[in-house]
Amino acid sequence: MTNPLSGRDLLSIRDLSPEEVRLVLDTARQLKLRYYSGERIIPLLAGKTIALIFEKPSTRTRVSMEVAAIQLGAHPLPLRRDELQLGRGEPVKDTARVLSRYVDAIAARVFSHESLEEMAAYATIPVINMLSDLEHPLQALADAMTIEEKKGDIKNVKVVYVGDGRNNVAHSLLLVIAKLGGHIVISSPPALYPRRDVLEAAKATAAETGATIEIISDPREAVKGADVVYTDVWVSMGEESVVDERRRLLQGYQVNVELMSLASNNAIFMHCLPAHRGEEVTEDVIEGPWSVVWDQAENRLHAQKAVLALILS
Repeated sequence: MTNPLSGRDLLSIRDLSPEEVRLVLDTARQLKLRYYSGERIIPLLAGKTIALIFEKPSTRTRVSMEVAAIQLGAHPLPLRRDELQLGRGEPVKDTARVLSRYVDAIAARVFSHESLEEMAAYATIPVINMLSDLEHPLQALADAMTIEEKKGDIKNVKVVYVGDGRNNVAHSLLLVIAKLGGHIVISSPPALYPRRDVLEAAKATAAETGATIEIISDPREAVKGADVVYTDVWVSMGEESVVDERRRLLQGYQVNVELMSLASNNAIFMHCLPAHRGEEVTEDVIEGPWSVVWDQAENRLHAQKAVLALILS
């Protein structure tokens, strides 16, 4: 069977068809099963080298991508911006063309999505988005994997995201649930609704897959009957100048026991981490019986192995 992702870039969930999202999730499940059966090294990418560029610090992304590469037999090459000539003003396009002569793929965690687009335009090897200000597609794939593990077919699941609807996690979650035909609700103040282009792309996908998309500003109304309640930090790295304004806008959007009590009886709580306990989520929720955040974090490893295996094999 032809692998439709071979040699492709992955900058956005929009780059994947619904069938390709399903392929990634099915592959991730197979690799996870093999991992737990004792196959910690599956050398599908033996001899490959993957450059991992980090403009932002990271725990889950860096460790899970390095381990994913190693467990597939590849060599990960982590690179901070200050270790590259990027830190001294070399154009992204020059870095992309040089790295294309040395390695088999570039995965980058960047501030600006435009940097990724420029990198992909000039690189002759696959470029993978490990996070940008617009999207976090690898996180969304791990999220979808986790939801299906806990709740079954996403077509039968109501997912409610509470908080900043314009951030990268909200955008990618919205798009991946639309690709899988689920029910996604974004609950945020109007000033933080998802970007129009992302929302329109999700709606266009929903018209094909039968997904339901809602924007509901009142979080109490939004979470009624929710199977999944998801939140993220109110202020991301690089947005420190808007801390006070963001906190003002998002007062009332904290995920706490009272809000979780409005969801379905068997609802789960998700967060991409790191979490600011006492701000977007309370300690008793993230450490409570609803929380699946540690399973969600683990699934970054398995979902990313699937992405690397499919794109580089």
